Amino acid sequence: MNWILPREAVVVAVKTETPDTKTLTLRLRNSHERLDFKPGQFNMVGLPGIGEAPITFSSPSGNETFQHTVRAVGRVTRALTALKGSDVLHVRGPFGSGWPEDEAVGKNLLIVAGGMGMVPLRPFLLHVFENRIKFGRIVVLYGARTPDDMLFRDEVTVWAEQADTKVLLTVDEVPVGSTWTGPTGVVTELFDHPGVLLDDALALTCGPELMMRFVVRGLLLRQFPASRIYLSLERRMRCGVAQCGHCQIGPKYVCQDGPVFCYTDLRGWPDTLL
Repeated sequence: MNWILPREAVVVAVKTETPDTKTLTLRLRNSHERLDFKPGQFNMVGLPGIGEAPITFSSPSGNETFQHTVRAVGRVTRALTALKGSDVLHVRGPFGSGWPEDEAVGKNLLIVAGGMGMVPLRPFLLHVFENRIKFGRIVVLYGARTPDDMLFRDEVTVWAEQADTKVLLTVDEVPVGSTWTGPTGVVTELFDHPGVLLDDALALTCGPELMMRFVVRGLLLRQFPASRIYLSLERRMRCGVAQCGHCQIGPKYVCQDGPVFCYTDLRGWPDTLL
């Protein structure tokens, strides 16, 4: 397959997640094709004459449709969130590395997400819940700026009801008029809750890079092994195939070698906050 050439995808459904974020359910326009990918990978998604942007999959693979959850923050993403059913866009991919599914089998899991960082973690979590017997205990820590910025609120409630699963939510602030009964503060403050730091666990985290810096530091201070910490990075990716150089980080390219990295592969690089 020529990864440079885009394929047409049709918008099947649009769901509003927050005031500026929508989930697009898509299918390839060629009915004989199905897009297979790993949780954590991404597409280059765009519109002719406007541009394209790297967007992580927010649904599991294996279906005729796939999902991208998009926050309107720039020209391309604003155009994507304005799409409606039956509209057509272009996708290239899938690109990059995924979460360590094989290594996670049989282990406990600590999932730490901040803001839009829940998007690439959602397909991994859904995969785990669909194959629950293969995994140990699960702890999900999710922080958002405000209650209204929290993604997948209806699903998070369902996740908390799964066997051997703990879900803790926090927000940075509660604006006037919002209702929130949970804790406030940064997500790393949830590390000290009972039962959060599990033995024999993998930690998977995604969010703003500054947040992930403190997630990693907090885990290391609590004797969590560096080799069991995985992060998904965001960089300005233009081509998806390690040719343009925009996403180079140290000796690697985020689009090709990432976006998911083990922390031991990133530690000490000067061009990250990690």
